[in-house]
Amino acid sequence: MPVYRRTLIYYRPFLARTVWGIALSFVGVGLNLLKPWPFAYIVDDVLTPAAERQAAQPWVAALLESTSPALFIALMCGALVVISLLWGAVNFCTNMIFVRAGLEALLKLRTDLYAYLQSLPLKFHDERRSTDSSFRVAYDSQAIQTIYNKGFTNIFMSAVTLLSILGVMLWKDWSLTLVAMAVIPFLILAIRLFAVRVRHESTLIQERESAVLTIAQEGLSSVRMVHAFGREEHEVAQFRRHAVESLSANLKLTLTTISSALVVGTLITLGTALLYYVGSLHVLDGTIQLGDLLVFTSYLVMLYTPLEALTYTAWALEGAAAGAQRCFEILDREDEVSDRPEARPLGPTKGAIRFEKVAFSYDGSRPILSDIDVEVVPGQRVAFVGGTGAGKSTLLSLVPRFYDPTAGRVTLDGHDLRDLTKKSVREQISVVLQDTVLFSTTIRENIAYGRPDATDEEIIEAARRAQAHDFISALADGYRAQVGERGSHLSVGQRQRIGIARAFLKNAPILLLDEPTSALDATTEKAIMQTIQSLMEGRTTLIITHRITTVRNMDKIVVLRDGRIAEQGTEPELLAMNGTYADLFRATHDQP
Repeated sequence: MPVYRRTLIYYRPFLARTVWGIALSFVGVGLNLLKPWPFAYIVDDVLTPAAERQAAQPWVAALLESTSPALFIALMCGALVVISLLWGAVNFCTNMIFVRAGLEALLKLRTDLYAYLQSLPLKFHDERRSTDSSFRVAYDSQAIQTIYNKGFTNIFMSAVTLLSILGVMLWKDWSLTLVAMAVIPFLILAIRLFAVRVRHESTLIQERESAVLTIAQEGLSSVRMVHAFGREEHEVAQFRRHAVESLSANLKLTLTTISSALVVGTLITLGTALLYYVGSLHVLDGTIQLGDLLVFTSYLVMLYTPLEALTYTAWALEGAAAGAQRCFEILDREDEVSDRPEARPLGPTKGAIRFEKVAFSYDGSRPILSDIDVEVVPGQRVAFVGGTGAGKSTLLSLVPRFYDPTAGRVTLDGHDLRDLTKKSVREQISVVLQDTVLFSTTIRENIAYGRPDATDEEIIEAARRAQAHDFISALADGYRAQVGERGSHLSVGQRQRIGIARAFLKNAPILLLDEPTSALDATTEKAIMQTIQSLMEGRTTLIITHRITTVRNMDKIVVLRDGRIAEQGTEPELLAMNGTYADLFRATHDQP
């Protein structure tokens, strides 16, 4: 669907308001057409010598007979002021209507775009820079307001004004009107030639601005690493290189804009000069009065103004279309992990999970998982171990449907996960990650993230069970303390305890643990594992880890190697096999 048509879809909720704006714009056009006439009456019926005057209109003649020339001039000047004030009031109301509709459409597009980005699977986000998505939400989305307020609205009002003025001009003098229109074909040709360049160069600017934002965000978010390695000059040089590329793209667009303005301005000046020449000859021939020529030249300005506005509108539309297209590219992206039409919500679950002949590949060519068969009974604690790249995190990601298997299936209580709604499945799962994600808000809100309606008592109890209450209470603001960006005000162990408190509070029957202690020292790891052991009680638990010491008490251990199951069983059984797990065990305990 063309980008402009798709943009109009976002204005359907505001159609009634837009109709009022259109109606007012007709009134504004009519008032604008009246502006030249008071001065024309002054010229033709007062300033022109009596011998050269033509018969005045009846209402003008009656007014002249009852007033002095000075009073008539004052009345005409007053009429001009009143017309201008009325036009200004109507124009103000019209603009407010259209601007508000544009802003509300922008709000809707931004919300839809952000919501869809939140719903897209992890594969989509893994393939692109997060800052590019943020740029599209924050900046590219503004194109919809430009398209409407500087595009559709300007086109409509300019077209109405243009047709109205042409009608009046044809009524006054059709030959002069044809002279005035002589440059229009050349203006249309200039619009078409420059519009293509404007869209291409605008797209290039947005891509390079997105790259600048990416470099700035990455450099500033990793400033400790930059300082630690003394790479400040490198980061600045890299930022400058991308900023220079953005500058070059902006200069190129500016050059195109200036060139197009020169061409359009020259064409309009040629048309004006031609009209002055032919119109002056008509006055000398007595074909028209001087006042009529003044009205005509005023209308000529009014004629060229919407033409010029249409020219710049066309280029603004092309620039905005580039941004809008980048937004629609996201909205057109297929959700590869979407709910099936017949998907049903999952009720309370027992927590029985089964991987049946599961295979997975990110790109469809290189397999990450192959022929995975694992059964997890309700309440069982199962650990997945193996070397880096064995597929542990990918396997765990299939349970909450961050990804869907490319072959086989994952079931929950006997139901294929793809037959259940994602929301209902995820409501039954708590997750504790290797690097606990905290939002830049209070500790209380971070703990309650999975249950925002939780009471203070429930939040405190969850923190107690996660052994986080003591350090939280020691903070100046307690549970109201801000954690900083990504939890920067807290230690790694404190962040991990808040993540565990979040899982306690959610109290889901299924628990997923992704390397929950890998970033901790031995002492902190031991304390955290005691808390995690308490969290596991009564829950179906899947844990992945590199550390053999954290899985010794698991009900089952599954050893992955190159995306396949190498072994599975209890620790004594695996040690007796003297295979991969035994090798990992000996390496961990520094045994020969």
